Amino acid sequence: MIQELFGQTLRPGAREPREGSVMLQQISQRGKEYLKTAETLLRAAQTMTDRAIAGQLKALADDYQRRAEKASHVDAAKAFARSAANAEDEWRA
Repeated sequence: MIQELFGQTLRPGAREPREGSVMLQQISQRGKEYLKTAETLLRAAQTMTDRAIAGQLKALADDYQRRAEKASHVDAAKAFARSAANAEDEWRA
């Protein structure tokens, strides 16, 4: 999904999905908010005539993209931990 939103604007070194692989990870609500901000920053960068400011906006967008990825990973791990704890409690009962 991130690659679809940002296409060719992915930061250098960003992980591309392998051919034939499927991205199964869901993006958390917090991650979606970061992506919306990144998208807004990229749109603003595209309208800038000052290349220095456009570059700074793109760098900020990249940072928000990284935050979205990290937030989604963290949120998924927390949800999994809660689910595992609940399952363990139910199993013991």
